[in-house]
Amino acid sequence: MVKNHKLSQSISDCSFYEFRRQLEYKCKKFGSTLIVADRFYPSSKTCSNCGHKKSVLKLSQRIFDCDNCGFSLDRDLNAAIKYEGLRM
Repeated sequence: MVKNHKLSQSISDCSFYEFRRQLEYKCKKFGSTLIVADRFYPSSKTCSNCGHKKSVLKLSQRIFDCDNCGFSLDRDLNAAIKYEGLRM
């Protein structure tokens, strides 16, 4: 993320640990739950409808199309739905 010249200064100024600490504090204060996703969890490659995992998903593919059930959705929304389902 630091390679992005528009974000590098902001990211360098604010450490990720401090950001996470603030999120944990706010969640505790307001009674919310913070879910920290594992860095290598394949959320974008996993179908939120049937759970099938694709072996390869290029970054240029913005729409997730499941080979197993035919489900189609924006890849970021698919990942968010899948991770939300793990929480329950």
